[in-house]
Amino acid sequence: LAYSLMDLIVDNYFVLLNKISESIEDSQEKLILDPTEDTLRVIYNLKRSMAEMRRYTWPVREIALRLEREAPQMFKKGTLPYLRDLYDHVIQITDHIEIYREWLGSMLDIYLSSVTNRLNEVIKVLTVISTIAIPATVVGSWYGMNLKIPEFASEFSYPIVIIITVTLMALMLTFFRRKRWI
Repeated sequence: LAYSLMDLIVDNYFVLLNKISESIEDSQEKLILDPTEDTLRVIYNLKRSMAEMRRYTWPVREIALRLEREAPQMFKKGTLPYLRDLYDHVIQITDHIEIYREWLGSMLDIYLSSVTNRLNEVIKVLTVISTIAIPATVVGSWYGMNLKIPEFASEFSYPIVIIITVTLMALMLTFFRRKRWI
C-alpha cells in the first residue's frame, strides 16, 4: 500500500512536470519572438511553481530514500526493485525541477538582455539625432542674440550660413552611417 501510494504521487508529478515543460517552451517562443511584460509574468509564475514543486518533492525524496534503505525490514524481497525504481523516479523529478528552474532563470536573463538591447537602440538613435542637431543649435543660438552681427552686412550671409549648417548635418549623418551607428 505504501509503495502504491508513493508511486501514484510520483506519477502525478511527472504529469505535472510535462505540463509545466510545455508552458516553459511556449513562454520561451514568446520570449524570443516578442518579449513583453505578460511573458515576464508567466515566467515568474512558472518559476514560483517550480519553487513550490521543489518544496513538495524534497520530502517525497526523503521518504523514498528511507523506504529504500529500510525496505528489507519492512517489505518483501519482490517489492525491493519497485522501491528502487520509485526512488529513481523521485530523483528524476527533482533533477527535472532543478533543470527547469535553471531554464527559467536563463529565460529571465534573456528577457532582461532583450529589454536592455531595445533600450540601447532607442538611446543610440536619440543620441545620433541630438548630435546631428548640434550644429543647427549652435548657429541658431549665435544668430538668436540681440546684437549686430557683422555677417548680416552681406545679403548672401544668411543663405551661406544655412548651407554650411545643413552641410555639417549631412556630413555627420554620412559619417554615422559609414560607422554603422544608424
